[in-house]
Amino acid sequence: MTASVLVPFAILLALLGSGVWVGLGLSGIGILSLEIFRNVPVEKLLAQSIWNGLSSPELLALPLFILMAELLFRTKFIDGVFSALDPWLRNLPGGLLHTNIFGCALFALISGSSAATTSSIGRITVPELRARGYEERLVVGTLAGAGTLGFLIPPSIIMIVYGVLSQTSVLQLFAAGILPGLLLALCFVGYVIIRAKLTPSVVGAVEPIERRALWALRLSGLPRLLPFLVLILAVLGSMYGGIASPTEAAAFAVFATVVIMAFEKSLSVRTLRDAAIGTSRTVSMLGLIIASASFLTMAMGFLGMPRAVSDFVNGLDLSPLMLIGLLIVVYIVLGSFLEGMSIIVMTIPIVLPLVTAAGYDSLWFGIFLILMVELAQISPPVGMNLFVLQGLTRKPLGEIVRAALPFFIIMLLFVLTIAVFPGIVSVIPDLVKAG
Repeated sequence: MTASVLVPFAILLALLGSGVWVGLGLSGIGILSLEIFRNVPVEKLLAQSIWNGLSSPELLALPLFILMAELLFRTKFIDGVFSALDPWLRNLPGGLLHTNIFGCALFALISGSSAATTSSIGRITVPELRARGYEERLVVGTLAGAGTLGFLIPPSIIMIVYGVLSQTSVLQLFAAGILPGLLLALCFVGYVIIRAKLTPSVVGAVEPIERRALWALRLSGLPRLLPFLVLILAVLGSMYGGIASPTEAAAFAVFATVVIMAFEKSLSVRTLRDAAIGTSRTVSMLGLIIASASFLTMAMGFLGMPRAVSDFVNGLDLSPLMLIGLLIVVYIVLGSFLEGMSIIVMTIPIVLPLVTAAGYDSLWFGIFLILMVELAQISPPVGMNLFVLQGLTRKPLGEIVRAALPFFIIMLLFVLTIAVFPGIVSVIPDLVKAG
């Protein structure tokens, strides 16, 4: 490894360790490294890369999906999720623990944010499951694992960022995330069923309901899920039906959300103001990170860092699966110290060429990377979902980490599965192309 590769890493550690904003830290690495090792007009490169990074048409969908998530967080119809899912899931082994998994999967289909998914579903299900005597650790664990589906099941905010930075079709990424997201949710369901069979005490009391009355409850609860269906059709239906681009679908989804809020009488000036403020903060943060990542990518190219790292890894003579195993270890370590968006923007320029050279495409790597970011969401000490759950449950962080551990392992095994069987990722995108 040359000095032009090692010094930027040292600058990275120094800047992030000093508490500098991630966005400023990324651009700082590029500026200082170019000033030290290259005689180039840094200010011109900075201006050009920021313009190129933020002028992508695909980024227009980002603030709209974030606005939709902010609005959804303030709606009332989410409160009916538990009562609507209750009669459908109560007879499964594990009972109402499955409401965490199915509720998060439903919300992920319209949200795009892991933290928003965990918080929105958790504020409803945690008190209900506690009151019914379900084991606290499994309640927290299912919510920790299933909450991460907000990144994987489209529409996903983080998929848009990855698509822009890697020049991968956002629509294809959305399609690629559907099957892995649903399969991962089923893995969580399977684990809960096994736990409930082996240890029946983890399941709380469920009042028996006569068959005819149970079906009446199931049918009467379906209207509470109607807003979810409307928004799913507005987002995914319009995109894959060829009616709208991701940006147009996001705009239509925001409009549909506002109409639903007006219908349920939760729309107000204060709600719109709070959602707009939350959106502005998130978009500003992401904009700074994306702009800085674009400059850092350009700076790495001038420094020859991707080629140097590629030559070093190639010299190790790793098989494709060994390379993926190495990357899993690296990303788990990074996830213990950095949040997901930072991990993506920092590693794409270096890692993507390695993975494609090993025979995987950028679409597969996008899903792999999002799964690793999901693992980071429940990795101590900075996993965002862990802090969301701590706020919801008022439990010590150590207890929440222990509760999330089985689901961390399930997700890790799932990552290895898609590495061995990469076709899982490409099934639905291929069908979309064929259609």
